[in-house]
Amino acid sequence: MSVDRVGDWVAAHPLEPIHVDCATAVMLKILDGKCKMRETEKPVMEALYDAVKARPGRMLDGAVHGLIAKARGNLHEDMKLQVYEQRLLAETAISRPVMKGFKAMLRSHGLLDESNAEASVPE
Repeated sequence: MSVDRVGDWVAAHPLEPIHVDCATAVMLKILDGKCKMRETEKPVMEALYDAVKARPGRMLDGAVHGLIAKARGNLHEDMKLQVYEQRLLAETAISRPVMKGFKAMLRSHGLLDESNAEASVPE
């Protein structure tokens, strides 16, 4: 899916608070350089994060969004450490099965290309 259509996708596929947490965790992984998704999927995930970041999550608090905003504009060494720490906290809060289920849902509902599912390394 193209990045410019992600907002329409979100409007047609309401996400639950845990999905907002998952999108936030993926954004942290992208910033931290630990996201193992295909390079073509990362901009789509960034657009998804942008589309849902104002919505409430279930486990991650709103402070993480401020950190992400700062990191996107200035990812210096201190900021990298903060992103790394927040990513670890997010990964601890959200189980692997929940994250895998989130990504599977995105693929089955057309946001990510299902043909790339086998090529993506599980996170």
